[in-house]
This record gives sequence, C-alpha cells and structure tokens, in this order.
Amino acid sequence: MNTALNYLAVLFVFLLLAAPSLYGMVHDRRIDRQLKAAAARDPQGRATRYEKAA
Repeated sequence: MNTALNYLAVLFVFLLLAAPSLYGMVHDRRIDRQLKAAAARDPQGRATRYEKAA
C-alpha cells in the first residue's frame, strides 16, 4: 500500500511541476495556428498595402 501511495505522490508532484510548461506549450501551439491562418488569408503580407504610400 505504501508503494502505491509513493508512486501516486511522485506522479502528483511531477504533474504539479509539469503543468505550467504543458499549458505554455498548448498556448504557443494555439498562437502558431492563429499566425499560420492569418498568413494564409493574406499571402502577400500587410506591408504591401503601404508600398503605394511610400
């Protein structure tokens, strides 16, 4: 019984320490998808709109 509780305690501490990193990875992937979708909508980029004014 102690062995099982020890494994659960180690797993809990690992998840507690890894959770912020995993959340950050998910957040970064969401931002990457949004940037990729924005680039696909405007393949020429936003800078081309201002070339005529320069």
